[in-house]
Amino acid sequence: MHLLLIEDDPLLAQSVGTALRQHGHVVDAFSSAGEALRALEMGHFDLVLLDLGLPDGDGLSVLQFIRRGQNATPVLILTARDSLEDRVKGLDLGADDYLTKPFSLVELEARVRALLRRSQQRLDNHLRFGRIRVDVESATAYVDELPIGLPRRELTLLESLLLHAGRIVPRETLEQRLFGFEAVGANALEVYVSRLRKRLADSGVEIRTIRGLGYRLDEARG
Repeated sequence: MHLLLIEDDPLLAQSVGTALRQHGHVVDAFSSAGEALRALEMGHFDLVLLDLGLPDGDGLSVLQFIRRGQNATPVLILTARDSLEDRVKGLDLGADDYLTKPFSLVELEARVRALLRRSQQRLDNHLRFGRIRVDVESATAYVDELPIGLPRRELTLLESLLLHAGRIVPRETLEQRLFGFEAVGANALEVYVSRLRKRLADSGVEIRTIRGLGYRLDEARG
């Protein structure tokens, strides 16, 4: 896979790049937002690892550039910023995952694998997690390969959670996906989450509420 690493700390960039190359990836590394934007304009990448604190600008501007035109390239943020506000802002702008420095290279590699795996699932029009599968093209959800009838908004909610399975999906992101600019009640999202939870009760997965952040699709606790 072809990865783009944007990190201004030369030692960290070297160690991350070396670890990823050892796992068979091609890694292009840059230390500034300007270089990264030029690289993104010139070529395609399977995943972007993005530091937020860059010498010539905020990494969030690079993230916004990536997400223009519905570019779905997975983005893993690497940053020393650990505030709730920064995490929520990055996720709201379209980041797929967030890793706070200092981090273990083993964990980094695991998250990269997970993001690439989910990205590949998007490409073949099937989203999978545990015993659940959604055929995006036919708009059909399955548990153990048996179809379950989901209304449009519940299906949209499930797709949004499956795209980031195991990761927090911000409440604002889900509301935008389900309702757009439609005026709805303050608890409208909770209503659809509750309905979907009931439909997935015997599926082996569960929708967990992450207070103050959003929701996460996880394997059900035994």
